[in-house]
Amino acid sequence: MFNPLKQLGDLNQMRQQAVKIQQELAAESISFDQGNVHIEITGDQKVKILSVNGQTDQNLINAINEAIKKSQELAAGKLQQMSGGLGGLLGGGQ
Repeated sequence: MFNPLKQLGDLNQMRQQAVKIQQELAAESISFDQGNVHIEITGDQKVKILSVNGQTDQNLINAINEAIKKSQELAAGKLQQMSGGLGGLLGGGQ
């Protein structure tokens, strides 16, 4: 028998799991060095440090983070279309 309340509970549980994973990813950090370039990003794809020859440029970091954010929004929009709009129920588009 179809139980819409159970489905809502399942969606809420999935959303809570997704939020928890997002928080865990934000707390992770990945460092990478190649030549004279050092970059450190979080697991949720935010650039924390970018240096070339020991020099950093906060404007460059901000521009990269904004470009990543826009690409994530584009991907989320495509996934939402594919899932029939369930993305909003699962916490998409934050």
